[in-house]
Amino acid sequence: MPEVTVNHREKAHALLKADADKILRLIEVQIENLMMPQCPVYEDVLDTQMFGLSREIDFAIRLDLISESEGKAILGNLEKKLNILHEATQNAL
Repeated sequence: MPEVTVNHREKAHALLKADADKILRLIEVQIENLMMPQCPVYEDVLDTQMFGLSREIDFAIRLDLISESEGKAILGNLEKKLNILHEATQNAL
């Protein structure tokens, strides 16, 4: 595999992971300020951001920059972190 291809794959993976981290930070800020995970605004932001990330991942998969399993791992890891955050918030209420 040419070095350029490897570099593009690594960059795509890093960018997608960074976007997932941004979503997590955005939700953390919303929870800290709203303290209401059942809030429609919270749910809309989460749904919109997750949809956008999933589309980015699909695009990277179609370009063969990441594998389908890598994409699922990025989404799965983010969902796991969001669930932990949500549970912690529920327990604090």
